[in-house]
Amino acid sequence: MQKLLPLISILALLLMANCKNIATDTMTNYPVIQVSYPSTKQVAQQDEYFSKAVQDPYRWLEDDRSAETEQWVKAQNDLTFAYLAQIPFREKIKTRLTQLWDYEKYSAPFEEGDYTYFYKNDGLQNQSVLYRQKGENAPEVFLDPNLFSADGTTSLAGINFTKDGKLAAYSVSEGGSDWRKIIVLNAETKAVVEDTLIDVKFSGVSWKGTSGFYYSSYDKPKDGSELSGMTQVHKLYFHQLGTPQSQDKLIFGGEKMPRRYVGGYVTEDEHWLVITAATSTSGNELYLQDLTKPNAPIVPIVKNFDNDHYVAHTEGNTLYIVTNLNAPNKRLVKVEANNPSIENWVDVIPERKEPLSLSTGGGYFFATYLKDALSYVEQIDLQGNVIRKVDLPGNGSAGGFSGKWEQKELYYAFTSYIMPRTIYKYEVETGKSEVYKQDGVQFNPDDYESNQVFYTSKDGTKVPMMITHKKGLQLNGQNPTMLYGYGGFNISLTPSFSVSNVVWLENGGIYAVPNLRGGGEYGKAWHIAGTKTKKQNVFDDFIAAAEYLIAQGYTSSEKLAISGGSNGGLLVGATMTQRPDLIKVALPAVGVLDMLRYNKFTAGAGWAYDYGTAEESQEMFDYLMGYSPLHNVKEGTCYPATMVTTADHDDRVVPAHSFKFAARLQAVQKCEKPTLIRVDTNAGHGAGKSTTKIIEEQADKWAFTFYNLNVSI
Repeated sequence: MQKLLPLISILALLLMANCKNIATDTMTNYPVIQVSYPSTKQVAQQDEYFSKAVQDPYRWLEDDRSAETEQWVKAQNDLTFAYLAQIPFREKIKTRLTQLWDYEKYSAPFEEGDYTYFYKNDGLQNQSVLYRQKGENAPEVFLDPNLFSADGTTSLAGINFTKDGKLAAYSVSEGGSDWRKIIVLNAETKAVVEDTLIDVKFSGVSWKGTSGFYYSSYDKPKDGSELSGMTQVHKLYFHQLGTPQSQDKLIFGGEKMPRRYVGGYVTEDEHWLVITAATSTSGNELYLQDLTKPNAPIVPIVKNFDNDHYVAHTEGNTLYIVTNLNAPNKRLVKVEANNPSIENWVDVIPERKEPLSLSTGGGYFFATYLKDALSYVEQIDLQGNVIRKVDLPGNGSAGGFSGKWEQKELYYAFTSYIMPRTIYKYEVETGKSEVYKQDGVQFNPDDYESNQVFYTSKDGTKVPMMITHKKGLQLNGQNPTMLYGYGGFNISLTPSFSVSNVVWLENGGIYAVPNLRGGGEYGKAWHIAGTKTKKQNVFDDFIAAAEYLIAQGYTSSEKLAISGGSNGGLLVGATMTQRPDLIKVALPAVGVLDMLRYNKFTAGAGWAYDYGTAEESQEMFDYLMGYSPLHNVKEGTCYPATMVTTADHDDRVVPAHSFKFAARLQAVQKCEKPTLIRVDTNAGHGAGKSTTKIIEEQADKWAFTFYNLNVSI
């Protein structure tokens, strides 16, 4: 389908079946493209929550496999691409993005057996290629995902090697789906060892010697529908090499011990199997099994879901556990495996006021802390002694410092909003860093600046925000501004360079990213402050960020766009329905937009820790109903120019959210601002998307935004 899109765009110039003639709006520079929306039927569908009737007239769009829904999607895409084809600089943006993307991209290398492996993309390849190198020999291709499918939409989702590096199991995603296939190779010959495993989801792969590996999955719905998410239970299996998948042994989970998320991994010394089990996206049980003893029992370490824990490292019988138990910002503890109960835990790295994330390699722990969403890193030994603070190249985000325990060189990446990603080689004994690979994107950081400010939210909370733009910016209230946010699931938005954003910045745009409550930038308390009946704090923080940018003269409501994806799509949907007057353009991507039914689809029920559910109480229903974007689109309102984006293979946040929201917007939009939906084909929630599709989607996003903000480029 992706090869047809340019053709559709060209034809749309001639076949404007869904677009009326261009009319001139005297208040703007660009002409208004008037649209005629496809007819969307409404059905008599009513649900009752605590004696209150709620209408759901677009329920039929939840069946994204029906012929009727497919016809609706086609009609919407025809309209959207016809609209985009009328933007005179759309192809100019696409050409510029293609130029910007066309540079060699490398991953940090990693060692497996006798080889060093690394990913490389020549520039515009749809998928990065996995190479390997032995000693001083020339690198060779190990796996080329571009050969997995003709259109580049099948991606390599992960690869895991045996400890000796002789076998590898790699995961494949087709069309961006969360469902995976696992293929086992002889790493030396690259020959496929056995039949492909199928229907694997939300899973790692962890080898037990060379005999087989652990993986996780659900029972795939027999009818192909993803509407059975509420009843799914995750299962940890062991696959014995050389046997059919049907004989794989259930290790943990299933109907007798239902858990929504189950994972298992073998420690580097191959002594222990560690099992994590959870019912939501926060809080997990922790179990241990001694793999050196046949038929050893699975022993609980933590038997509740109140906190998060994982085993980061082992030394003989000593376990090193990262936990937020009695430490909202996390700490590292140690305990003996023969008596691992919580009361025996001893601090190795005590909690600090900054949230901790930990990596291991080279015989050390590397503690990465966030101070106002900016990274600093310390190298720490097994006794908890700080060896040194790692010298980073500036204020930004550092990640990596992981590898095998015996390695003497590790790698890390550093980036910021104006510093393209640079990979550094790090000598663990001396602390010396040197550049390994630097992204060669056409961008001069000296022409731009990125500064952190703090603004006050509605309830008085101070919130940090990074503001990035060209140097010499005039605070005249006329600068086009993109406000991007997320605010959920304990996820931290730290500075990172975006090739796509270069188009925005070099045309005078401001890119602003606030660190909203609901995220993890200030630890667990910051996360909790944006969950359930405190979710409105997240929207208030975002609205306050917009008001700050306007009050300080960066921009105005006529020049302000907002964007976000997934939980960030919810953020955009809630903001534009609560304050449609505040912004000119809204870009909700793959968003959670129906808050009464999100838990009915795929793994949606696992998000209840952050959101709550409409069924759990009258209070929670009323609260969700009060901000659910779908249910708060009101008649007689002029909403911002909106382009909803989703994908037909998104089985995480199913496209029904976006379908229903777009249909409702189109039904009530009072003014001539467009309300469009762009549905990507053979694509999913985002991971593994081909370079071609990324460039097309980003070009359309920026074209729509520039045009509706009346920005000359």
